Amino acid sequence: MNSLTDNIYNALRHSFLIGAGAFFLAVLATFTSKYLLDNITSLIISLLLLLMIIIVGIIFDIIGVAAAAASEPPLHAKNAKKILGAPQAIQMVRKADKVASFCNDVVGDVSGTLSGAIGAAIVFRILVYTPTFSEVVVSTFTTSLIAALIVAGKAFGKAFAIKKSTEIVFQVGRLLAWLEKSFAIKLISADTKKGRRT
Repeated sequence: MNSLTDNIYNALRHSFLIGAGAFFLAVLATFTSKYLLDNITSLIISLLLLLMIIIVGIIFDIIGVAAAAASEPPLHAKNAKKILGAPQAIQMVRKADKVASFCNDVVGDVSGTLSGAIGAAIVFRILVYTPTFSEVVVSTFTTSLIAALIVAGKAFGKAFAIKKSTEIVFQVGRLLAWLEKSFAIKLISADTKKGRRT
């Protein structure tokens, strides 16, 4: 019974933390969106920013899926050889639910919010340059194109993440290890002694 209570408590705690993180990131995204809408005057810069944000969302989606699909034993083999990033990668696999929640839900939602804001800025710029265009047509086309890019990118990313899941997680683990070493911060626990997942 205690185990069930602990599991419920941990699930609620995790949900609260993810929700709080999503709230603050959404607030940040909203302010950023407002700033972008007020200050972006170049159509080319708007398009580049939109593409960058879509790519970031797809990359984090890949990481979240890879963490859920990765296998732990190959990472233990790398850890036994003291390869940089292996402990962090192992923890990503063990905490796949948390990694997926952050990458797919939190970052994904923020990316979607920013994409929509920049899409609105692009529509505005197009209408400024070509006022004869129909606002409804331009808005519909832009929104549909953004949605198509995101969906197609994530579909490709998921297929890639499942096929190369362990290698992707390992490479992200290496990046985390480098960041921890360079900035003297702890991004993820590196305890690999127990709780192995096959």
